[in-house]
Amino acid sequence: MEEDILSANKLMASRNSGYFEAKGVVALNLMSSPGSGKTTLLEKTIKALKAKRPVAVIEGDQQTLNDAERIDQAGAPVVQVNTGNGCHLDAEMIRQALDKLDVQEKSILFIENVGNLVCPSLFELGEKHRVVIISVTEGEDKPLKYPTMFEHADTCIINKIDLLPYVDFDMAKVKEYALEVNPHLKIMELSAHTGEGMEDWIHWVLGQEV
Repeated sequence: MEEDILSANKLMASRNSGYFEAKGVVALNLMSSPGSGKTTLLEKTIKALKAKRPVAVIEGDQQTLNDAERIDQAGAPVVQVNTGNGCHLDAEMIRQALDKLDVQEKSILFIENVGNLVCPSLFELGEKHRVVIISVTEGEDKPLKYPTMFEHADTCIINKIDLLPYVDFDMAKVKEYALEVNPHLKIMELSAHTGEGMEDWIHWVLGQEV
C-alpha cells in the first residue's frame, strides 16, 4: 500500500516538474519542524525578492489561514492548503493549488510544507530543491534524529543565529552531523529576525534556474 501511494505521488510529482520546467518556474520545498522560523524567513525573502523576480507561495498547514495571511501581507500571491490530520503536502495537493494560483513565468515558487521533520521527506512535489530549516533553539542533534529529511534535502538553513549567545547549541557539531548524513548538503547560517546572513540566502535563490 505504501509503495502504491509513493509511486502514484512520484508520477504526479513528475508532471508538476514538467509544468514548472515549461514555465521556467523554480519550485523550492521548504521543510522544518514547527517553530523554526520558516514563515518569518519566507516573509523576509519575499520582500527582498519581489522587486527582482516574480514570487508565488503555496502554504501547507494542518489548520488555519494564519501563515497565508502573513504571506499575502508580505506581497506574494498565495494559496493555502489545509491538510487536516495529514502531516505533509503531496504532489496532488500541489497540482490542485496550482490550478488556483497564477504563477508567472520565471517565478520562484516557495512551497511551505507542513511543520514536520518526518512525513514531508517521503513525498516529492516536483520541486527543484528541497530546503530543510532548523533553528539554534532545537538542538544540534536534529540531523541524527531525522536523517531521512537531511538525506533528501540539498540545502540546510540554520536559523535564529542571533540567539546563539543565549542557547546551548554547538554550530560545529550540527554541521558535522548534517554532513555525516548528507555530504553534499549546502549549509547556510542566518537570522531571519535580524537579517544577518540573509544576503547569502537571497543570492542563492536568485541564482536558481530550471
